[in-house]
Order: sequence, then structure tokens, then C-alpha cells
Amino acid sequence: MADEEKEADGRQGIQSIEVGVPLLQALADHGAPMMLRDLALRTGMPAAKAHRYLVSLVRTGLVSQEAHSGRYDLGHFALELGLASLARLDAVRAAGPVLDALGEEIGETVALAIWGNMGPTIVRWVESRRPINVNLRTGSVMPLLNSAIGLCFVTFLDSPQLRLRIEEELRINAAGPEKRSPCNRKELDALVAEARQHGMSRAVGSVLPGINAFCAPIFDHEGRMVLAITGLGPAGLFPPAWSGSIPRAIAAAALDVSRRLGWHPPAERQS
Repeated sequence: MADEEKEADGRQGIQSIEVGVPLLQALADHGAPMMLRDLALRTGMPAAKAHRYLVSLVRTGLVSQEAHSGRYDLGHFALELGLASLARLDAVRAAGPVLDALGEEIGETVALAIWGNMGPTIVRWVESRRPINVNLRTGSVMPLLNSAIGLCFVTFLDSPQLRLRIEEELRINAAGPEKRSPCNRKELDALVAEARQHGMSRAVGSVLPGINAFCAPIFDHEGRMVLAITGLGPAGLFPPAWSGSIPRAIAAAALDVSRRLGWHPPAERQS
């Protein structure tokens, strides 16, 4: 086994394990059983070498081989490892360090929200070095149609309860002497389409006068929205342009957490 050991960052490791892992990664990314030649091509190793590693991976249960086609797929032990890892995940805990880093990067107030019994609910609130004068804190429930957080859930969360609340808020917005936009499905659909186009939602002084906000969705390993990450600040210091550095940083933070939870955007999935 001595020839399989190597130095890396001052620590010894087993090189054969590091060589074999790309085969597992290729199977995970592909999402379906693969032929030996395709696995070899995807990992850049000769077919004979890939076959030797696959034999050992099959013996451990990390890989299985279909008897009728000879194709390889992830095995029962890989599934057990995946389920054990998912059982240890906590979305809010995983997002915590990313949220703190985002606040430092953009220099503005940032927050995390979940879909709770009362609607979009802030579960973490990190103020900037210059706190903004708003009545929002951990536990605050945001309006669906007039906040960046609410619109993010409207756009990216699939929930029967949410759909009922949308109709309720549309009726509230349409009532009274001064209607509040959006007050009908057409106006809301335009906001949702805009959010889908940019992969995040935006509020320009709609909930809090003089305060702008962007909010991006966080997805779990099954592609379900589980959290929203938002940044907000005074309009004079928080430009509303979609192409600005702040919305880009928020989108990158959301993607980072989503990846930690096992999600990959469609563009990264290999067919």
C-alpha cells in the first residue's frame, strides 16, 4: 500500500481513493446508469483503469452494475451515505456563515427567511454597521406581494397554502379608496415574470419608504425552495439596478447555500 500513499498539504492520503472518487461524481452528475466507455470518457481515464476501480466500488456497494446492460450506477451504500448526510443538514445552520459573509461583503443588513405558519418569516437578522431604522427583526412576518422576501416565495415556492394567501392579499390590496399594487393577477404575474427572469425578487421602497431590497431563493437537494436570503438598505446607498454588485452578491450567496444543501442549477446538470 506504500505506493498508494502520497503527500498532500503535509498529510498522507490514499491516492487510489482520490482517483476513484471522480467515477462516483460522474455517476452522481449524470443521474442515470452509464456505460464503462462513457464513464472513462467523462473522468479522463483509460477504460481498463476505470474498470478496475469500478470492480472495487461495486464490491463496497458504492456502485452497482446492471446485469442485463452492464451499465454502472450508484449503489445501495452510496444511497445510505447520501441519506445520512441529508439527515445531518440544517438549512438555517448551513446558511449562517454565508449570511454573515454576505453582510460583510455588501456592508448592508442581511436576513434569512423561511415559509412559516403565518407566511414568510425572518429567522435570522444581521444588521450592518450602520443599522437602518426599520421595524423588522427575527420573527417578523413579511407581506407576500409587497416585499422582496414575499415576492421571492411567491415566485419560487410551490405551496397550496401560499396560493390561498396570494388571493387573500390581492383582495386586500384591491380594497379601500387607495389601491395598492399589485392588486390583480395581471400585475402580480408581471412581477413574478421579472423575478424569474433575474432569478431573484426586488422591492424598491414598496414596504419601507426609502428602503430597497433584493431577495434570492435557496433550494434543497430536491429543488424545493427552503429559504430566502435578502439584503436591504437605504435607497441612496442601495441602488435598485438588477445588474448591481449587491444583487449579484446576494444571488451568489443563495447559490452557495443551495449547493451546500445538495442542489445544482439546471445549467450545471449533465444529461
